Amino acid sequence: YLIFQILYINDHKYYYIVSNMKNKNNYDYLLADLTKLNGVGKKTMEILKKKKINNIFDLLWRLPKSYTDRSFISKICDLKIGKVQTIRIVPLKYQFPRVRNLPNRVNCIDQTGKLDCIFFNSHEGYVRKILPLNEEVTISGKINSYKGRYQVTNPTYVSQDSTLIETIDNKYSLTEGIKEKTYNKIINQILKNLPILDEWHNKEILKKFDNQSWNEAIIKLHDPSNIENFKANFYKRLVYDEIFASFLVNSEIRKKIKKIKKTSKQFKKKVQNDIVGRLDFNLTNDQRNALNEINQDLNSKSKMFRLLQGDVGSGKTIVSLISSLNVISSGFQVALMAPTEILARQHYKLAKKLFPTNTCIELLSSKSENIEKKRIVNGLKDNKINMVFGTHAIFQEKIIFANLGYIIIDEQHKFGVRQRKLLSDKGGNNCDVLLMSATPIPRTLTMSVYGDMDVSIIREKPQNRKEVKTYSKLENKIDDVIKFVKKEIKEGNQIFWVCPLIEESKKLDHQSSVNKYKYLNELFPNKVALLHGKIENEEKEKILNKFLKKEYSILVSTTIIEVGIDFPNANVIIIENANKFGLSQLHQLRGRVGRGVKQATCILMFKSNLSVNAKKRINILKNSNDGFEISEEDMKLRGFGDLLGFKQSGVKNFRLADPIQNEDLFLLAEKQIKKIEIENLKIDKYQALLKLYDQADIINDIV
Repeated sequence: YLIFQILYINDHKYYYIVSNMKNKNNYDYLLADLTKLNGVGKKTMEILKKKKINNIFDLLWRLPKSYTDRSFISKICDLKIGKVQTIRIVPLKYQFPRVRNLPNRVNCIDQTGKLDCIFFNSHEGYVRKILPLNEEVTISGKINSYKGRYQVTNPTYVSQDSTLIETIDNKYSLTEGIKEKTYNKIINQILKNLPILDEWHNKEILKKFDNQSWNEAIIKLHDPSNIENFKANFYKRLVYDEIFASFLVNSEIRKKIKKIKKTSKQFKKKVQNDIVGRLDFNLTNDQRNALNEINQDLNSKSKMFRLLQGDVGSGKTIVSLISSLNVISSGFQVALMAPTEILARQHYKLAKKLFPTNTCIELLSSKSENIEKKRIVNGLKDNKINMVFGTHAIFQEKIIFANLGYIIIDEQHKFGVRQRKLLSDKGGNNCDVLLMSATPIPRTLTMSVYGDMDVSIIREKPQNRKEVKTYSKLENKIDDVIKFVKKEIKEGNQIFWVCPLIEESKKLDHQSSVNKYKYLNELFPNKVALLHGKIENEEKEKILNKFLKKEYSILVSTTIIEVGIDFPNANVIIIENANKFGLSQLHQLRGRVGRGVKQATCILMFKSNLSVNAKKRINILKNSNDGFEISEEDMKLRGFGDLLGFKQSGVKNFRLADPIQNEDLFLLAEKQIKKIEIENLKIDKYQALLKLYDQADIINDIV
């Protein structure tokens, strides 16, 4: 059986789709290698792969940016220089020069004037074949002029059959080495061979998109008249497919992890009450709620895979340590992994201070002597150590735990779905996993980025914590800032001074940390340290430790100081070219100060010629200390792809979906997923959807 589908737009037939019924549900075609397409050889395939186009399905998401209308026939007398136009001409005379490298020329006419077709690197025979003398030919190309005479150099289209040329062609963002004509041929070839797929959505969902099928939606997506038609039902349907596929994968991961049976961790409430009683502050309601959710997971017979998300300074670490002590009291070991050794050491010292003296905890550090490392490794193996702190090294193969029951990963925003899955496997079935992130992100992003996990959120700040006062200052008022810094140093406080660049740049007019270090070191001799990404890790640790011990008063740094470290004596942070940072990143940087009892200050320095958006960002930060509120505003201003914590998350960006513009579709997908989970519906009918959206492999890995 053949299915004919013809789409008419403005009374023009633009697509003529012929699909064979034997291709029904044959999504393998869409996932096939690019060389399966006519006109795609090894060279073209390599060019496309540089753009991360690895199969036919990937090509469908390279959307047209504009189009060239070749359907209107112009007369020579009406031609416009620099425009692509279509003309019917009659070739009168060939001019094939004997001199090498000169172009072939064909003199042509219509009823209104003269025009030359110019061909570089074309054989005489080819020119004679496509432009036979005294016969009408339709050509299309960019109009130029030479010595007062119209000409078209290497016409894009030449044919005696004008219907092959009188079309509307899409313009794509092309990779160097592929012509627009070739690219259009490839895309049209795919559209003509789209397999007819069984519908995966129910009638209720389809009705919301005017019953647009996936095939219809894809064809309309590449229709020139629909460029940037983001509000159309066909577009929304494809956006929903993408969101729903992502959510469905996350749901399946959650379900498969929940099916893993473990030994319930039984502990007495007294253990928790004792440690909470020793704190010199009261837990916030959010901390208590998060702790209850974690405890319920630990007590259950299903494996925990939970994210503890909280704003900077909201007290996530305390929650994780209290839950750790509960796990230790139930007879299991705990491992806490931090991104840097100094942060691991900070957590270790806090645990030493809080935990009962009979709890054996250790820090596995690269600085530890070999004898010390061996002792710790043997202690973990023999179940003599209750809890170990360290970097990713604590999960090396040579380190064997006797009875690991709880893994805590701090500042994990660089991990994607697959990496998190690997972490959840550590320690076997009895090991619960808690990931912590101090990067507040909007709810729609949380649903996407962390949808494979249960989520606990801490929004409240401890009552004794003062909000950081935030000011903005023109960079030419540097003397005022220096005066303020002198006063702070005199009072025994420390200062972070953040610059966007390491070295001075001729192209970018930003402050460099190296130059600022030299400048400040002259004003405050031997009191200034420099920290940036090019410094070796061991040297970084030394500098940070010296700053922590108050051997320096000012730390000039790039943004590498934004993650998690506590410097209780650092009360001021000065951020150069603040307009060059996103709101979420500025908020993370600001969170490095105000961790002690004194009032903290953040000074945002900027140039006078700020954009409207930059002014908005600075004002939002000055008026709010709520990371979740700030992240929402950041996403509205900058788009979700640029948000701190999302690009670094390892999660593939959506091709069409946007958490700002398509919030309603995110909520619709969430509602549908909950229905599937509550009613325990089978997901067999979504096989093609999952396979196409490159997610099925992740699900299959989780067994």
